[in-house]
Amino acid sequence: MQTKILKFLYETRIGRLLLSILIKPRVSEIGGWLLNQKISKIAIKPFIKANHIDMSQYEDVNYQSYNDFFMRRIKLGARPIDRKESHLIAPCDSKLTVYPIHEDSSFCIKDTYYTMEELFHSKKLAKAYEGGQLLLFRLTVDDYHRYCYVDEGVKSKNYRIQGFFHTVNPLANDVYPIYKENTREFSLLKSKNFGIVLMMEVGALLVGKIVNYHQEKNVVRGEEKGRFEFGGSTVILCVKKNQVVVDEQILENSRDGIETM
Repeated sequence: MQTKILKFLYETRIGRLLLSILIKPRVSEIGGWLLNQKISKIAIKPFIKANHIDMSQYEDVNYQSYNDFFMRRIKLGARPIDRKESHLIAPCDSKLTVYPIHEDSSFCIKDTYYTMEELFHSKKLAKAYEGGQLLLFRLTVDDYHRYCYVDEGVKSKNYRIQGFFHTVNPLANDVYPIYKENTREFSLLKSKNFGIVLMMEVGALLVGKIVNYHQEKNVVRGEEKGRFEFGGSTVILCVKKNQVVVDEQILENSRDGIETM
């Protein structure tokens, strides 16, 4: 469904006209405001049913808005943390794809292609992770939208990159590429077991919100790092060369374009 909507917005004249209105900051702010209002609760039950979400895993609370539901907390103990130090844990519920990082690598993240330098807005960081791996954790609407630290260590401050949208001509009859960048936030974790791990969260373009709880601090494996509000849905880990050995089945799936659950 999401792909069909994007295709309509990007590749039809009416869709591009609608998109030019939707991406205006004021319109986006109104949309976010509506999702935080009590009236938005009416969308919760149909959403749960349509996406087959097992609510028995989550805390039994009376959600005050759709966004409140989107940020729902899982029950204590429902996601036990692997404490074995040699194991890199997943930061979130997601579908995983792993890519090798080369000088000329390009990665498709939320329908936009980025080089490493474009992703971080830093040539230095891009160079530092050459030869390593990028682990892309894609969350879908039925996933838990909170994420955790993957290891014990010392976390840096957060670096935020604001998203933007550039359209050439919303009334053009032809199909043209639309250049966009998603809002994203990253930090560096000087981890106990996996070197310096770059952790990035990717949100929607102008809607949605990435909420990270901490600036510089000591953290522990499995500690909640932050959450997505509506619109955010990707977590990225970058590890340096020879720091992590990824399961061969995951690598094979990734080479075949298959996400690992």
